[in-house]
Amino acid sequence: MITQVTTADVLEALHQHCLLVLIPLTIGLILGLPLGLWSARSRWASTILINTFNGLRVIPSLAVLFVFVAVPYLGLSFQSAAIALTLLVMPPILISTDVAFRSIDPMIREAAYGMGMSSRQVLRSIEIPLALPVVVAGIKTATVEVIASATLAAFIGVGGLGKFIVLGFAVYDPAILLVGAIPVALLAVLAEIGLTLLQRSLQPPQ
Repeated sequence: MITQVTTADVLEALHQHCLLVLIPLTIGLILGLPLGLWSARSRWASTILINTFNGLRVIPSLAVLFVFVAVPYLGLSFQSAAIALTLLVMPPILISTDVAFRSIDPMIREAAYGMGMSSRQVLRSIEIPLALPVVVAGIKTATVEVIASATLAAFIGVGGLGKFIVLGFAVYDPAILLVGAIPVALLAVLAEIGLTLLQRSLQPPQ
């Protein structure tokens, strides 16, 4: 069986894949960063949030997707995949944010308050710059994970580059499989390199 894959097919799948990455990642950042900060500030919030999202990390990606597909009002849709992938990106973002702010030396905060800075000023000028390298490390982990996991959306008919991987297996054609696998690998490598460079640039001078 010969299946033709055109450039238009690849570009459409790449566009779908990027949406499957960017939308969950954006939602994960909007929710995960403030929740991580809250977790770092509150012991009971930390207990609830960290335990909950650590639990999500042990659930296989495909299982998360199918759990949401099983919900009747989501069905086989882009929304079900986006929500499931959002759950996958949340743990590394939230946990790294919690660790980043929790590990800041309290003496640094005390010195800032002693200089007359307000809580908002301490957060903006002291805490966020110190926490950013660790936060970006969590974002990097989440980004690479969602790029890889977005391929699983093909199993519920949502599309993305994963559809070529599924099709390649179905027709026993490694060439078609690689049409999906190579761009996914390149996206993951580029995200890893780019965010690693950003993380290094944010490191405070020694």
